[in-house]
Amino acid sequence: MTAHDPKLRADHSNEIGLYEKRKAVFPKAINGPFRRFKWLVMIVCLGIYWGTPWIRWDRGPYAPDQAVLIDLAHRRFFMFDIEIWPHEFYFVAGLLIMAGIGLFLVTSAVGRAWCGYACPQTVWTDLFQHVDRFIDGDRNAQLRLQKAPWTAAKIGKRALKWSIYLAISFATGGAWIFYFADAPTLQYDFWTGAADPVAYGTTFILTMTTFIFGGFMREQVCVYMCPWPRIQTAMLDEKSLIVTYKDWRGEPRGSVKSAVKAATPLGDCIDCMQCVAVCPTGIDIREGPQIGCITCALCIDACDKAMADVGRPRGLIDYCTLVDAEKEKKGEEPTPVLKTIFRPRTLIYLGVWSAIGAAMLFMLGQRARLDISVAKDRNPEFVMLSDGTVRNAWTIKLRNMEERPRTFRVALDGLEGAAMFTDEMDAAAAKRELTFRVPADTTRRLRIYVIDRRRAEHGEHHREHGEGHRERGHGEFAFVLTAPDDEGGMDRSETSFTLPEGGGE
Repeated sequence: MTAHDPKLRADHSNEIGLYEKRKAVFPKAINGPFRRFKWLVMIVCLGIYWGTPWIRWDRGPYAPDQAVLIDLAHRRFFMFDIEIWPHEFYFVAGLLIMAGIGLFLVTSAVGRAWCGYACPQTVWTDLFQHVDRFIDGDRNAQLRLQKAPWTAAKIGKRALKWSIYLAISFATGGAWIFYFADAPTLQYDFWTGAADPVAYGTTFILTMTTFIFGGFMREQVCVYMCPWPRIQTAMLDEKSLIVTYKDWRGEPRGSVKSAVKAATPLGDCIDCMQCVAVCPTGIDIREGPQIGCITCALCIDACDKAMADVGRPRGLIDYCTLVDAEKEKKGEEPTPVLKTIFRPRTLIYLGVWSAIGAAMLFMLGQRARLDISVAKDRNPEFVMLSDGTVRNAWTIKLRNMEERPRTFRVALDGLEGAAMFTDEMDAAAAKRELTFRVPADTTRRLRIYVIDRRRAEHGEHHREHGEGHRERGHGEFAFVLTAPDDEGGMDRSETSFTLPEGGGE
């Protein structure tokens, strides 16, 4: 007997695979208030994404005129009148926290509304599905074409459709790079081959991910790849509005004809399957809440239309909380929508979200447009000059966050008798206050030396008495930065002056 003997072959006909084979989803076109709202959101989102880099914003001659710009070369983030510097990254962190809390707020109030309307995967998938209907026809035509053999007509339609996919994907990937450089200039450089290789690489990667995710993977991204469906369960409770099939009203199901012949009354659901046909993820909402439901509410539009056709009241599938579902099942009135949305849990989320936003606006309004940071030399910590004077050195950064050049003054606060000078000055010209010109939107780096002239007398005294320098002491002081112009402003940085023993007070 060999390994190929039929007697040794196991029967695998009843085995279940680890993953179910994907069933292609061909959503049917539907019209209704939720579909129209999806159209509005899609147009607004795509308009903002593609149009924002081309908005101009006059910031004067020393700053870029692009309204929204992530300037990695100069480490700046511009958004209209707001400019964020690297040391102000807490503003970006605050925005991310607000986005997270906002997502919790929306989910707690109306379920996965973000997924159903504004998620990029949803927006681009919806756009590609409209391309499908434009080229292949509606659901039934797409199903027939899917099963048809590969004729010249089918190949032509597929080539045309995928070419449109690719064009949309290229526009998507290409638009992203315009957020990181001046859009008109980068566009010219891109098409003339003069752009940075990173621009071409980024465009290619984003083009292909959009082409694959939006054109072919679609609902698989929502069901298998996205972590949010798993996280959202912690955000939902029995008072959250979700798309719900009211089974107590719809069951038992049956067509209009079967309802006439049935011995017992049937429910309102006529089992037309329109709710399944329009679903972009291909689920049956009548099976209850499930991970594939993105709360787009297209099934509500489809069901309301079917109910209108057979003369039955709308709302068999509707936004409803679990609490209200039990009330309606008992014949009681549901909670008003506004009261459902604005309940303690959502109000807490809204309060936290608003507080963070108000704090950021306050900080934005109060922040100084100048900044000083200092870094003291550690090797060596001090230098003894020939006259006994002790010298310490610092690297100082003066940050001008205005869109115009400014004159800054740096002064010593404390350490009486000390003075400072730079590499461009003679030590004899050292002063307690120096003036520097800092260009617009620039950080000027300086080398500052601080000397204490009083140490010379102490140094002579120690040399005369044969005293050595055994231990180091410290003198606390600060560099104070001020602007003498009308706008003014002040910043300071505390530091310490290192000296040998015997050089202190």
